[in-house]
Amino acid sequence: MEKPHRRLEVWQKSVAFATEIYTVTSEFPVDERFGLVAQMRRAAVSSPSNLSEGAARGTVEFAQFVRIAIGSTSELDTQLEICHRLGYLSSDLHTALDAKLAAIDRMLIGLRKSLLQKRKSTP
Repeated sequence: MEKPHRRLEVWQKSVAFATEIYTVTSEFPVDERFGLVAQMRRAAVSSPSNLSEGAARGTVEFAQFVRIAIGSTSELDTQLEICHRLGYLSSDLHTALDAKLAAIDRMLIGLRKSLLQKRKSTP
């Protein structure tokens, strides 16, 4: 039986993005292994993980898990900027990753808004 979160496009994109973050950070300096690499990987995995956990709950709880996923995308946005400024990401790669992350963020915000509206309309 397919889990409900697997049908969410935002979950699919978040999983793909997390996989890309693992690939990109594998090229970072070894001394960042327990710093930026670990933080970025945790934040990247957090979004799809929270979506899957939230999708298994009720609407109110799901909206809360989506809020947490949005927080993780904000963390990643900052971490990507720091990596770019440190020279770990080229401008082109930074721009591409930033665009993908922004698209995921927009989808998360839309999902949360939809869940909150659904909650208001449900007696």
